[in-house]
Amino acid sequence: MEQDLAGKVAIITGGASGIGKATALLFAAHGAKVVVSDIHEQAGDEVIQQIKQTGGEAVFIKADVSKAEDCEQLVSKAIETFGRVDIAFNNAGIGGEANPIADMSIEGWNKIIAVNLSSVFYCMKYQLQQMVKQGSGAIVNNSSILGSVGFANSAGYVAAKHGLLGLTKNAAIEYSAKGIRVNVIGPAFINTPLLTEAGIDDTVKKALVQLHPIGRLGESKEVAELVLWLSSDKASFVTGSYYAVDGGYLAQ
Repeated sequence: MEQDLAGKVAIITGGASGIGKATALLFAAHGAKVVVSDIHEQAGDEVIQQIKQTGGEAVFIKADVSKAEDCEQLVSKAIETFGRVDIAFNNAGIGGEANPIADMSIEGWNKIIAVNLSSVFYCMKYQLQQMVKQGSGAIVNNSSILGSVGFANSAGYVAAKHGLLGLTKNAAIEYSAKGIRVNVIGPAFINTPLLTEAGIDDTVKKALVQLHPIGRLGESKEVAELVLWLSSDKASFVTGSYYAVDGGYLAQ
């Protein structure tokens, strides 16, 4: 296995399952020291054990990224453990309340903006402070195909994911001259626990498949491969960009 992340330290939020877990395992396989963060401690510890069983280095740090103080502590503990932060994959997110705008609760709106948008600002704030000190770093934010198009009954999710594109572009402009790259990805519907948590059964899943010209849903590992490339020196001239990984969804 190519060790193109050897010696680098990576923080992954929402790293206990789905895309985050796949990325943590892939990063470790490529030589990175991985900080897995999530609100689900047991699942996070299981990811750490998987990494250690294959000879990798990793730690789990519990954090609720909707809280600025947790994001600050996450970065601080990562530095205490490994001495630096080279890569950050801000991946944590929720599906949130599904309702038309007029029927959406204020609480539902506030929660999804906090978890899917404000959290990335909080994380980047403290990640960037450390990366500026180092003079280098790479950040990848996880948006969605719904960061560039709408989807009925998902106003909060769509608004938050659109916001990540703007936040990413601004960060890239502000920090490119400091040796820091910031990009954002847009997965389509991926086979992750998020689908199950959203109550999507087999009938709905089949309907979702039809939205993708490639004829299937994506897999977490396929998204992780894109995150790996964007986080590596192979993408050294790439910043402020939005990359869809969507089986042709947005080509329609």
